[in-house]
Amino acid sequence: MNQTTETELSPAQRRHLKVRQMILSVADRVFARDGEAGLSIRRLADEIDYSPGAIYKYFDSKQALLDELKEMFFERLHEELPEFDEADGDYAAFARLSVETYIRLALEAPHHYETAFAGTSERKPVELDAAAASAKERAFFGLYEMIATGIQRGVFAADLNALHAAKSIWAASHGLVLLMIHFPNFATAFDDDQAAPVSPDAVIRRHADFLVRGISA
Repeated sequence: MNQTTETELSPAQRRHLKVRQMILSVADRVFARDGEAGLSIRRLADEIDYSPGAIYKYFDSKQALLDELKEMFFERLHEELPEFDEADGDYAAFARLSVETYIRLALEAPHHYETAFAGTSERKPVELDAAAASAKERAFFGLYEMIATGIQRGVFAADLNALHAAKSIWAASHGLVLLMIHFPNFATAFDDDQAAPVSPDAVIRRHADFLVRGISA
C-alpha cells in the first residue's frame, strides 16, 4: 500500500494493517522453515500469542494465508530481478543473470516455490496483460518482455517467437529448480574423474548460458 493511501486510513484501519502485516511476516518465517505441513492457524497463533479466532479476523482460512505468501514470494522476485544497464550494454549477460536470479531465489525459498506451483489450473500460463495478472504471472510477463526486447535489439534471433521462447525457458528453469530441490546433490551428476567437483552455482550459470545461447542471433 502506498504512503498516500496509508495516511488516509483511520487509526483503526492502520492498526488492522499493521497486525495483518505482522501475521504475514511470522507466517512467512514459519512457512520458510517448516513448509505447508508445518503452517497452521493454531501454530501461527502460538507463535504470535494470539487466539486462532483473532487470526481468522485477518485471514479466513489457511489457504488465504498461503495465497498471500505465494504472492509475496513472487513480489520479492520482481524486486530482486536485475534491470538492464544501458551504460553496460551487454544484453545477453543481463538475460543470463535474469535466469540465474530466478533459479537462485526459488532455491532459497523452496517451500514457497513448490507451493506456488502445486495443484492444477485451467488458466493459461499468462494472458499478456501485466496489469491484471498475479505476481507469478507478472514474473512470466517480465521474461517475455526481456526476450521480446532482445529480439528488437538484435541480440536474439529475429525469427524467434518471444512467447514460445519464454515458455521454453520458464519450463527448463522450473525443471532445474525442482531437480535441485528434490536432489540436493544434483550438481554432482555433472562431475567427472578429470575435473574438479561442479558446484550448484556452476550448474545454474551453465544452464542460463545454454538457454541464452540457444535463442541468440
